[in-house]
Amino acid sequence: MSSSSGLAGRTAVVTGATRGIGRAVARELAAAGARVCVTGRDADAVRRTAAELGGIGLAGSVADPGHPLELTELVLREYGRIDVVVNNAATNQPYGPLMAVDPEAWRAAFAVNVEAPLRLVQCAWHAWLREHGGAVVNICTEGAEHVGPHVGAYGTSKAALLHLTRQLAGELAPGVRVNSVSPGLVRTDLARFVWEPGEAEVAAGLPAGRIGEPEDVARAVAWLVSDAAAWITGADLLVDGGTRVRAAYSSAGYAVHDRLRRAHHLPGA
Repeated sequence: MSSSSGLAGRTAVVTGATRGIGRAVARELAAAGARVCVTGRDADAVRRTAAELGGIGLAGSVADPGHPLELTELVLREYGRIDVVVNNAATNQPYGPLMAVDPEAWRAAFAVNVEAPLRLVQCAWHAWLREHGGAVVNICTEGAEHVGPHVGAYGTSKAALLHLTRQLAGELAPGVRVNSVSPGLVRTDLARFVWEPGEAEVAAGLPAGRIGEPEDVARAVAWLVSDAAAWITGADLLVDGGTRVRAAYSSAGYAVHDRLRRAHHLPGA
C-alpha cells in the first residue's frame, strides 16, 4: 500500500453500488486504489458504473440466495482475492405501522437488509477472508437506535444488521474487522421526499447545518476499511450531521419525522 489510507492492490465488493451511497462508496474505494466489483439490480446501470470505475460488475438481487456465491466466484476469477466487503444494498419497505405490515413484506425486508449481508460475508469468508483477512462494512442507519413514525420494519431490520455487525466482529476476529456506518439523512433519490422541497428547514435542525452527501458516507467507509482504522472492529460510525444530538442544539421538532408522518408511502429501494 502506498499510504496508511490507500487500498492499492486490494479488491472491494460493494452491493447496491449503482446509485446514491453505494455508488459514492465504490468511487471512493476506486480512487484509493482498490479494484472494485459493483452489484445492483439494473444490468445497464451495473455495466455503466463498472466501466466508469474501471472495475467489474454483476447484476442481480442480493435477496437471491445464489447471488452472493456467484458474486464471490466472479471476483476471485477476475481479481484473485477479496479484501473488502461493503454491504450497502437495502430496502426501506414495507412502510407504515407495524400492526399493518404484511408478513411476506416483513420477511422480504429482512432477506435484503439482514440475510443478504450475512450470506455475502459467509461466501467471502470461506473463499478468501478466513485465510487472508480483510474488512467488512455494513451500511446501517442512525435510526437503528431509536424509533420513528411508519419506519418500524426498516428500523428493526437495520437494528438487526447492527447487532449482526457486532456479532461478526467478535466471531471473525482477529483476521477480519467488521464495522458499520450509520448515516443520517443523505441527499439520495431514495430520501428525496424527505428533504425536497424544504431542504433548508430540515438542515436548520441539524447541528452541522446541512443534510449529508453520499460522499460524506463514502469517506467514512474508505477510512474504516483502510489500515488507518486497523484497531477498530465492532464499531458503528455515525455520519449523521449531529442528528442524535440535535435536542441540545435546537428545541424545534424534528422535521424528518414530520415528513415521515405525512408520507403515505416510501419510494421503493
